[in-house]
Amino acid sequence: MSTAHSPADAAFLERLRALPAGPARDDAALALTLAHFRAESGTLHRLAGGLLELRAHSAGMPPPVLEIIRRIPIGKGMAGLAVERKAPVTACNLQTDTSGDVRPGAKATGLQGSIVVPMLRAAEVVGALGIANRAERIFSEPEVALLLATGRILAE
Repeated sequence: MSTAHSPADAAFLERLRALPAGPARDDAALALTLAHFRAESGTLHRLAGGLLELRAHSAGMPPPVLEIIRRIPIGKGMAGLAVERKAPVTACNLQTDTSGDVRPGAKATGLQGSIVVPMLRAAEVVGALGIANRAERIFSEPEVALLLATGRILAE
């Protein structure tokens, strides 16, 4: 995948790098990411004690879904698979996906086009970043590369 980013993408990555450390960083980073990718929903999980723990999520996530995604085992659902595989996991339409990567509870979000990327610090996975849209969406190669770069910045 290409690592050259457009000027707008490079500016977005610089804004992410400039976010102050602290408890509000994950929420701010997710909000910036959703705006840049024109995504309607998102989550950010960090690895803790062998599980992915939800650290930030977009507004409007149904409470039953929040309860399910609060702690995710490695290898389960899109976030768990992205961490296990150290690679992006995508679904053009969560509602009709038959890959086995999407858990049944994901349909309760009403979302369709979705991607989760691992947050990598060198070769070590430290979390997962997911974004989604209400409409079907296939993420382009440059978008996937930019999301992976975003994950690397958030892993720092």
